[in-house]
Amino acid sequence: MDIVEITREIIDIGNLTTRVTSPTCGAISTFLGTTRNNFQGKKVKTLEYEAYEPMAKKEMQKICDNIRDKWSVENIALVHRIGDVPITQASVAIVVSSPHRKESLEAVQYGIDTLKATVPIWKKEIYEDDSYSWKENSECCEI
Repeated sequence: MDIVEITREIIDIGNLTTRVTSPTCGAISTFLGTTRNNFQGKKVKTLEYEAYEPMAKKEMQKICDNIRDKWSVENIALVHRIGDVPITQASVAIVVSSPHRKESLEAVQYGIDTLKATVPIWKKEIYEDDSYSWKENSECCEI
């Protein structure tokens, strides 16, 4: 099962974990990306995400398909939040269940790196002084 969602709601990692749980799997790996309160010496107040949702969901499904081609996994959840995401709240979650831990751990790493590099979701950092900056995902590694 693939869960591919874009939401304006708080991401419930417990619910996602429950949804990917399977009696045939001994591992569930997760990645939860949260809003931090600083970037290069500036105080971040909130993040704001925008997405071209039809294309974003299509690209997220491609990531699920690629994960299934590369690893033996059972269930995958890729969820990204849009709109305002306050400090400490999650903007993205990736949860993968697999029979063994290596596959789910590698799949989660691939999932977040590929999502940041390919999915049309844009991030605006809003600073304490109400200035802002649109950000690219410069931390991405080659996929």
